[in-house]
Amino acid sequence: MASSRPAWAIRTALLATVLTPFPLVAQTLTMGLGSPVSSLDPHYHQLRSNNEVATMLFDGLLISDKQGRLQPGLAESWRAVGEDIWEFRLRPGVRFHNGSAFEADDVAFTLERIPKITGPGASFSTLIRPVRNVEVVDPLTIRMRTDGPFPLLPTYLSQVAMLDRQTHENATTEDFNSGKAAIGTGAFRFTSYQPGDRIVFERNPEYWGPQQPWARVNYRMITNAGARSAALVAGDVDFIDQLPTADIARFRQDHRFRVVDSTSLRVMYVTLDSTRGADIPGVSGPDGEALDRNPLADLRVRRALSMAIDRNGLVERVMEGSALATGQIMPPGAVTYVPDIPTPMMDMEGARRLLTEAGFPRGFRITLAGSNDRYMNDARMVQAIGQMWTRMGVRTTVEAAPYASFIGRATRREVPTALLTWANSTGEASVALNSVLRTVDRDRGRGVANRTRYTNPQLDALLAQAEREMADDRREALLQEATRLAMADVPLIPLYIQKSQWAMRANLTYEPRVDERNAPGMVRPTDGRP
Repeated sequence: MASSRPAWAIRTALLATVLTPFPLVAQTLTMGLGSPVSSLDPHYHQLRSNNEVATMLFDGLLISDKQGRLQPGLAESWRAVGEDIWEFRLRPGVRFHNGSAFEADDVAFTLERIPKITGPGASFSTLIRPVRNVEVVDPLTIRMRTDGPFPLLPTYLSQVAMLDRQTHENATTEDFNSGKAAIGTGAFRFTSYQPGDRIVFERNPEYWGPQQPWARVNYRMITNAGARSAALVAGDVDFIDQLPTADIARFRQDHRFRVVDSTSLRVMYVTLDSTRGADIPGVSGPDGEALDRNPLADLRVRRALSMAIDRNGLVERVMEGSALATGQIMPPGAVTYVPDIPTPMMDMEGARRLLTEAGFPRGFRITLAGSNDRYMNDARMVQAIGQMWTRMGVRTTVEAAPYASFIGRATRREVPTALLTWANSTGEASVALNSVLRTVDRDRGRGVANRTRYTNPQLDALLAQAEREMADDRREALLQEATRLAMADVPLIPLYIQKSQWAMRANLTYEPRVDERNAPGMVRPTDGRP
């Protein structure tokens, strides 16, 4: 196999994952998971829980292992055959769940379909935007021409589920949710879906890869943290994610259960709507009066809001140690992490001085929104940040709501600040910077998660240069420079890198993934029994 050196990998010397054979016994794994799934359409919304389910039903040309390293998937090999051409050789004999053969034309169809799908959040268009032309060489060979060099295309495509032209050409998102179109090449087949409650899968005996250890998987969505823990204790589920921080010590000390954890690639941050005028909703003067300008448009105000946050206190008291305080979007040890960006320390007096310099000696009023049912301690987090801002003199109204309603408001810019997140599943900063902070250009798949319409021409230029740089070290340096520039301008406030934690029955074990995905194939009995 030929491929570029995987610059997206965590910078440690790691052995390749070896799949240990496991006896295939008729057994069911019931998972209790904290994040709801919004659709079974794998191109509807670039959301961790959606992608997690998609990887069970569908496959990508390449796949990423538990450390985020590229491995062959539906493509056996890939190589650059020119400065702007990538060639993928497909795996022969692969069939969709309905028996249709997987061929190069299905790859072409998938790339045609993605820009036509409109969901509530980040689009998959950002992952295929470099592709300018697709050539089907033969049924098992496809070439993609990019707009200039694009070394990360294989990495991006590892996040894209492949569909079947014959099956899915006229399929709607509703057809996937009904199960009619939930037909992929994946290790599991669709059985049933109750939105907001559960999805049931069965093992695909014709899967091209290693067979899964579970004949059946019940994927239950239990968004209440206490209810998830209670379900595990009661034996209603075998495995839970997003382990409530208050329960970690209890589960560790109970011989009936096992706890597994790891640092993830998910950064939590607060967005600041700095590009709107004085009519910005959710912002007013200290006595509720209208303002003649948007305070968030002033860099001094944005810096003050960041300085008023005690990140280490949030990690210690709200997250109970289940996070790493940060001032950037990548964790230590990852490619494109910037060692010279320190974690900001709280400086309340300095923050007040900046507010005064910016012309707000009495502060102002602002609304901070967040979810209350999706991320670890999300409702508590927005409350804590709101209290810190209020202490500084920015009287903060906190609005925590179910994710489904919150994300719509954030996308429509109905709130000036919001607690949001990005999981850097490719293991480097380019997708996050291009999706969250690059100037919005929907036709080119840029800024697809840039909810505040932030724009910075200098940042755009650095990102354009980085994505065409074939040398890994120079590309990393450019992305680090872009990160420095973005963090200095404070379009958002990075808070912490979240840790991933799971609890399960004591006779199960789990190999955690840096992308946080709950992979049923990595949940394995330690004693060979169901």
